[in-house]
Amino acid sequence: MEIINSIFSIFRTIQIRDIVDILAIAVLIFGLFKLIRETRAVQLLKGILLLLVLYFISSLCGLTMLSSLLQTFFEASVIIIVIIFQPELRKLLEQMGRNNTYKKYIKIFSKHRKSDEWKKAVKKSIIDAADTSLLFSRSRTGALLVFEREIMLSDIASTGTIIDAETSVALFGNIFFNKAPLHDGASIIRDGKLYAAGCILPLTDNKNVDINLGTRHRAALGISEQSDAVVLVVSEETGVISLAVNGVLLRDFTRDSLIDKLEEFLLEDYLDDDENNKEKKKGRFHS
Repeated sequence: MEIINSIFSIFRTIQIRDIVDILAIAVLIFGLFKLIRETRAVQLLKGILLLLVLYFISSLCGLTMLSSLLQTFFEASVIIIVIIFQPELRKLLEQMGRNNTYKKYIKIFSKHRKSDEWKKAVKKSIIDAADTSLLFSRSRTGALLVFEREIMLSDIASTGTIIDAETSVALFGNIFFNKAPLHDGASIIRDGKLYAAGCILPLTDNKNVDINLGTRHRAALGISEQSDAVVLVVSEETGVISLAVNGVLLRDFTRDSLIDKLEEFLLEDYLDDDENNKEKKKGRFHS
């Protein structure tokens, strides 16, 4: 009865904020386990748990030197964990930053700040990219175009050459011409302009990607996993036109379907309601 009374006395001291605090920690731990369960970090976590068990055993057995060494290790555990789990923590923070739950509310306040000139420039870049993709598809010319959205890609752009020019079919043709110095890299389109060319993209870490996909498609998937960019790929081997968005590859686009999909991804959130209705009546913004 004393034990039961002590338990009830503890429960009586619990407040709503304590329950919220416990649930928040539980969700955080669940998210971390879900993130690392299929990665090499699981083995590292098992090693840390093993050291923790060894520490308790050494403390119980009076092994002073071993317990002191392990205690020193755990005192610096925060820094050690950040170093060991740096890729996983970075991936978690990127996923939190790309969460669409709050983005739609931000866009409500930001969409009207985009000028008509910005919308026209983006539309022009979309049409130029679609026309170029059609030509490249017929001539089997490989291309990789990255349409930047909210997440800035200046660090990726710094690996290439800054262009900062208006888009055109001729410009894309010169950049991705087989003998051109910048044809092997990716081009970044920012605010309707060709911002940089010859950029190096990170490859995807997804082990389930089709083995028939080459480096160009893997790079497109990689940057779409690490940012909210929309990536246009033209296959050099097959001429197939594809889009990579959020780590997913959409394939077999025609010129018109490519324009519709790019406008859906890049412009729909920044058009007024009247403009959206007009575009939908034209058959736009449908997959």
